[in-house]
Amino acid sequence: MTVKVEVFTAPGCSKCGQAKEVLRRMAEELGGIEWEEVNVLEDLDRAVALGVLSTPAIAIDGELVFTALPGPRRLRAELERRLAAGGTPAAEG
Repeated sequence: MTVKVEVFTAPGCSKCGQAKEVLRRMAEELGGIEWEEVNVLEDLDRAVALGVLSTPAIAIDGELVFTALPGPRRLRAELERRLAAGGTPAAEG
């Protein structure tokens, strides 16, 4: 079981770089997290389908959870909660 995280970014977005760095660090620390960057200009359909209106935005297991960059404690708490709940079966991701 893994937790799948998508961070929606846009070129030139300074907060997006920060979001990627925070996610990278947390994924290393917590384990069980698979994350990817989604450029909203390259995958607009995916962003629109989830309701992304601004960047950075973070979706977890296919659900838009954060519409803006959350504080590190809030993000960690959500990731830990999802990991404890079992995340998404790897076969679905």
